[in-house]
Amino acid sequence: MTENTVTENSEKKSLNFIEEMVEKDLAEGKNGGRVQTRFPPEPNGYLHIGHAKAICMDFGMAEKHGGICNLRFDDTNPTKEDTEYVDAIKEDIEWLGFHWANEFYASDYFQQLWDFAVDLIKEGKAYVDEQDQETILSQKGTPTQPGINSPYRDRPVQESLDLFYKMNSGELEEGSMVLRAKIDMAHNNMLFRDPIIYRIVKTPHHRTGTKWKAYPMYDFAHGQSDFFEGVTHSLCTLEFVPHRPLYDLFIDWLKKGQDLDDNRPRQTEFNKLNLNYTLLSKRNLLALVQNGMVSGWDDPRMPTICGYRRRGYTPESIRMFVDRIGYTKFDALNDMALMESAIREDLNRRATRVSAVINPVKLIVTNYPEGKTEEFEAINNPEDPEAGSHKITFSRELWIEREDFMEDAPAKYFRLSQGREVRLKSAYIVLCTGCKKAADGTIEEVYCEYIPNTKTGESDCNRKVKGTIHWVSAAHAVKAEVRLYDRLWKVENPRDELARLREEGMDPVDALKQMKNPDSLEIRENCYVEKFLADTKPMDHFQFQRIGYFCTDKDSTPEHLIFNRTVSLKDTWSKVKDKA
Repeated sequence: MTENTVTENSEKKSLNFIEEMVEKDLAEGKNGGRVQTRFPPEPNGYLHIGHAKAICMDFGMAEKHGGICNLRFDDTNPTKEDTEYVDAIKEDIEWLGFHWANEFYASDYFQQLWDFAVDLIKEGKAYVDEQDQETILSQKGTPTQPGINSPYRDRPVQESLDLFYKMNSGELEEGSMVLRAKIDMAHNNMLFRDPIIYRIVKTPHHRTGTKWKAYPMYDFAHGQSDFFEGVTHSLCTLEFVPHRPLYDLFIDWLKKGQDLDDNRPRQTEFNKLNLNYTLLSKRNLLALVQNGMVSGWDDPRMPTICGYRRRGYTPESIRMFVDRIGYTKFDALNDMALMESAIREDLNRRATRVSAVINPVKLIVTNYPEGKTEEFEAINNPEDPEAGSHKITFSRELWIEREDFMEDAPAKYFRLSQGREVRLKSAYIVLCTGCKKAADGTIEEVYCEYIPNTKTGESDCNRKVKGTIHWVSAAHAVKAEVRLYDRLWKVENPRDELARLREEGMDPVDALKQMKNPDSLEIRENCYVEKFLADTKPMDHFQFQRIGYFCTDKDSTPEHLIFNRTVSLKDTWSKVKDKA
């Protein structure tokens, strides 16, 4: 076996099942040897992390095989859709690093879909039903029992045609009539039991206004839209497996029996992205926004792409995470720690190291001359030799973390305590000499003496100490607000817990409030950062040394700096979970 053969086999083994299918189709010359995909979001909310997986698949598959991916908005329900969501979706896709070949809308095909529905009525394959939705559902039967035919199933073709046109004229009320495909009320696939393909909606459409009052259902519009555009591979998630036969049937009906085996869209399903401590339903996310449980769609606790962006996640980290969890035919609950590991890895390479104190107490170096300052070199990123360095000012009075001093410390406490030495990062070794306390026992000031000749490069710089702490100069630091974000839900599987609470009769919003983690946001207003951050811009990434990774919030200004914690330096949730 040659070296080239070994390489080819290794690459072949690394392909996921969808890539294998696409390559097989190309090898067999299907669809003229081309690959065309589409990403078809409904513009009824902001994209979440689950959509990121679909985006990576749809755009990535086309990109890898020299094809194209179109963006098509599934805008068939005007009661929930808005141009705000259209604009946000486009922004998120581009931020993730993808670009669509063409921008389409299901509403582009409303006339073609209408004409197709009229043809089905004329061919005896569709009829207008005047029963209400509850009655229609009651006639569907069960997976083991056939359904019951609607009393309108065999109404005359012309009568159904006349009523169908009235459905779109505006003279009929919503819910008074629907158009159903006439398939088989005894079919073992429940979706084949005369599905509704058109309903009346009088809400103006964000693109077509009041031109249409009858709108196609998803199952009727989706496959036909794929066919109109020339899609070769229709990639979707596993809940659409039972929809696939209906998808194929409607395309067969559209082309009236023509041979489509080598030139038709092929629907293939993969597993959704499910994360623990995460709720991805757009309906529930909208409820969070509307009920003021978060600050908006881009609240950094939200699992929306814009929420992750504001929190400081990078497109590279999200793509890395999606690539690592892969695509299978089985749903699974992924650990949030995997996603956090990806952003830590990415930010470790790119984030500038800075000093910030988020729970300050003053440290006074009593033997350091008043008014004297020194500048020390701080490496911007030890992982990137080309990142350079910046200056940090040292003075007599410093801010340190309150957690870095303990008056009566145990033996294994290696930070500041009476009579112990630590190194001030990038500066001197100091000896703690005592503290000053308020009447309530709160530590107000900590005192120390610096030890000469312990700076880097000086004679005693290698003097051994067991602890190193960070600091900022009190006179030169910049005040900042720091927002410590954590997981929004206190239960590992909020989707199942929400379903359980609703089954017990709890109001959905009350259930969301009960599940919400009360510690998901902590705002610290009296924090101090080194002056190097005075000119920071929104979405700049930093590692606050010894604390975590942070980014500058979009609302931050030079007069009021705001930083969001992206992720801690280490995974602390696994330890909490293990103890639970």
